[in-house]
Amino acid sequence: MFIHAVSHYLPEQVVGNDHFTQLNGLSDEWITTRTGISERRKAAPDENTSTMSVAVVNRLMAKADLSTVDLIVGATYTPHDTIVTLAHVVQHHLAIADIPTVSVSSACSSLLNAIEIVEGYFALNKASRALVVVTEHNTAYYNEDDTVSGHLWGDGAAALLITKERQSDNDMTITGLLTGGAAHAGKAVEAVVLQPLVRGVIMPYGRDVFQNACIYMPKASLQILERHNLTVADVDYVLPHQANLRISRNVMQTLGLPEEKLISNIQYLGNTGCAGCAIALSERWDSFQKGQRIVVTVFGGGYSYGAMLLEV
Repeated sequence: MFIHAVSHYLPEQVVGNDHFTQLNGLSDEWITTRTGISERRKAAPDENTSTMSVAVVNRLMAKADLSTVDLIVGATYTPHDTIVTLAHVVQHHLAIADIPTVSVSSACSSLLNAIEIVEGYFALNKASRALVVVTEHNTAYYNEDDTVSGHLWGDGAAALLITKERQSDNDMTITGLLTGGAAHAGKAVEAVVLQPLVRGVIMPYGRDVFQNACIYMPKASLQILERHNLTVADVDYVLPHQANLRISRNVMQTLGLPEEKLISNIQYLGNTGCAGCAIALSERWDSFQKGQRIVVTVFGGGYSYGAMLLEV
């Protein structure tokens, strides 16, 4: 499989840490020391995961022909509509008839689960050009005055055109992909919860999330490298789920890699859920060099995890 093109969309409104200082007394130093976040984006009142999906797909159309897409996979845990999913919205926008449209949610690891669905369709010869759209509208569901996690969340979207065959020399190869679930571990089913009929997203066991993210992201990264007879010495960049800069640094330390090889956007975007890694990939796309290898590794609420090996 190959990533032929990628794009990202960010809402215009920037929310700095001073907002939370005024709201609940959390200082800029307190937030940045614990999370690495200085600012994040917030969707406008007329924006949601569906509108952001359309916006990011429009940006992707400026880079690639989407008229022959034969599979659409959407991913989000903050859907605007649970019946007309973002995949349906995108299909309607593109006016492509009679193709599979699938939407998934496995928390912040959903990007890799979406791509794994594409892998399955390709393997069964049911598709050859897939559009993957990942987006989160976290600020629709969070509690700003939640001093535990309210300051973490940001909004955004990304879209990827994934093809079965190479389309150009600039395509990025998806060399390997693995996903897993660790819902048996720790406080997995309690640590991060979003129950819309009850309350917004809460994180009552943040330490447990931190500890397990620091276990499973390096573990998955090493597993995907081992499957392809590679070691960390062969890795040029690591792109972890953008949950917390301290977690990302811990992952790098566990892998024995310098921070210069870390790709991170949480400092200015906050935690954008399953969209974070794809947004970062889009931001850095033009800077990657031929022959470089990137490990994308994710971890989400419910303790789903995964890793993907990319080669330029």
